[in-house]
Amino acid sequence: MGRRRATLLTTAVLAAGLTAFPGVACGPLPGTAHAQPSTTTTPFATPGTDSCPNKTAPPPPIDTSEVPEPGQTAPAALPIPDPPIGGTQLGGCGVILPSGAGPVPEGISATAWEVADLDTGRVIAAKDPHGRYRPASTIKVLLAAVAIPALNLDDIVTGTQDDANADGTRVGIGPGGRYTNKQLFQALIMASGNDAAHAISTQLGGDDATVARMNTLARQLQALDTRAATPSGLDGPGMSTSAYDLALLFRHSMTLPLFAELIHTEQVDFPGFPADPKNPDDKDHPGFPIANDNHLLYEYDGAIGGKTGYTDDARQTFVAAAARNGHRYVVTLLKADVRPLRPWEQAAKLLDYAFALPSGASVGTMPDGGAKSANFSVALASPPARTDPTPDADPGSRPDRHDLRLGLMIGGVLLVLALLLAARRVSRRR
Repeated sequence: MGRRRATLLTTAVLAAGLTAFPGVACGPLPGTAHAQPSTTTTPFATPGTDSCPNKTAPPPPIDTSEVPEPGQTAPAALPIPDPPIGGTQLGGCGVILPSGAGPVPEGISATAWEVADLDTGRVIAAKDPHGRYRPASTIKVLLAAVAIPALNLDDIVTGTQDDANADGTRVGIGPGGRYTNKQLFQALIMASGNDAAHAISTQLGGDDATVARMNTLARQLQALDTRAATPSGLDGPGMSTSAYDLALLFRHSMTLPLFAELIHTEQVDFPGFPADPKNPDDKDHPGFPIANDNHLLYEYDGAIGGKTGYTDDARQTFVAAAARNGHRYVVTLLKADVRPLRPWEQAAKLLDYAFALPSGASVGTMPDGGAKSANFSVALASPPARTDPTPDADPGSRPDRHDLRLGLMIGGVLLVLALLLAARRVSRRR
């Protein structure tokens, strides 16, 4: 799987071009939403949260991305629900484990995290679940939940220069390019394209109208630690979510078949766009493949898919799900780092830990009542079946597709040789 992942990413980067789409091929721009920077200067230490430092608001920003526009003021902190949403235990700020559970795995640098059962809503284990942090691009889960039901997937959208100028990670939308809404959602969910987020929010009435719809849905779902400031996850005044809310929002989005399909999709072809008629030196830009930026999808046995995120203020953020032994669990990470483990590796450790706990282990719940008021059903969509070998096989022993192809080729050669030898023997008898 690892070799295939590297090939997909290399193909996508080369097709997109190193300079055309800096969010895809290069490191993160200051203050911009990005999936996975290659390094960090922050030394690893498991952050302590027992004193509830983020109970009211995220940690102070390190740049100017949350400074209000001239004439505007920063929004007040969101009210703290009392009692805590999901149960009394989830009002704690440290590590919260079910009775009899062993210690959590080492190497988890996420300041806040949660593991929950997607189907039942049980919260299995958590750390600072209602602490408030910045979501970065994981807020695109909420944007998708608003936009997928609202837009016709077959409608054609023409790319604009404003789309192409979006800050941060861009998939490569160009002026004059023609894209279906489904392709825009592929770019949004698989490649975390902020240009796709702009093209989608434009159809919903612009950024302000889109953010208002996102925040309305968050309140309906009882994600009361969440406030979007931008559709894409770029930091802005008042931006906030929690490990609990992120799991809740992901669970809701998993009721949408398209969302479940796209987080599980490895690679798709994305359209190009025409040459700039005002620039005689410009040429047509051909289409190119885009690959899913979630490593857990490729590396973890039973992975369903998820969403990555990064900004300078938010640090690493992550939400993903996996299925094993008849259970589907979601894991969320907020304000994580890449040391000592990448976010997807931290998520894998927490999923392994949760899957090993007794069935029914719980420290709280995700509410269905508030979700039902938003016409929500807990009947989750399932991603399309993949062609991988046996899903429940040991990942260490599971052959990858390259090995399978090689085995088939060798088997075919041996079969031909056997037939030739048999024919030769028959000829000699004659």
